[in-house]
Amino acid sequence: MPSKEHHRIFRIGWLRAAVLGANDGIVSTASLIAGVAAAHPSHSAILAAGLAGLVAGSLSMAAGEYVSVRSQADTEAADLQLEVRSLRGNPVQELDELTGIYVARGLAPDLAREVARQLMRHDALDAHARDELGISAYHRARPIQAAVASAGSFAAGAALPLLVSALAPTTHLIVSVGVASVACLGVLGAVAARAGGAPMGRASVRVMLLGALAVGVTAGVGSLFGVAV
Repeated sequence: MPSKEHHRIFRIGWLRAAVLGANDGIVSTASLIAGVAAAHPSHSAILAAGLAGLVAGSLSMAAGEYVSVRSQADTEAADLQLEVRSLRGNPVQELDELTGIYVARGLAPDLAREVARQLMRHDALDAHARDELGISAYHRARPIQAAVASAGSFAAGAALPLLVSALAPTTHLIVSVGVASVACLGVLGAVAARAGGAPMGRASVRVMLLGALAVGVTAGVGSLFGVAV
């Protein structure tokens, strides 16, 4: 018997939020620390800024993801309610609509009609949600899952540059935080690509370059203006 397929698309809901949160946690916190350090404050002020960035960023990611995905979930629910009303009021029209979808996908008209009829008899709403609206159980919006994944991954990502800034001497703090953060971004990009089935090298290099640019630009701004940014 052939081996069981393991499709990665089913991970997309939590994987997107987790990768975004961890990446943002590393980049934003490392950039914040680098910008503050470039303005030459005390070591304790740098750590306080980094910790504040971790807490504020985690809460912001959770709130942002929840609101965004909640809006998607509300839209899906409204469309499903509209479909329920259509199925109750115009079942023949809905059958024709589903038949047309299957004909467009390559089925013969008679076969498409029979398939549509049987699927609607089994679960009409599921058939129309999946084939007409593109909504399936695997891809339904999950606001709480997205919020928790984003907040937790942001905090985990932000903890790295914060830990490095706590251990590194002030004279080498920017370089230490920058190097450690870029290296961690490379690992994160490779892991995320592996989980999603994408080329690891390209993903790793992409996030490393973007992260290094963010840290460098923020450090430059902090050094230029002599203020915490």
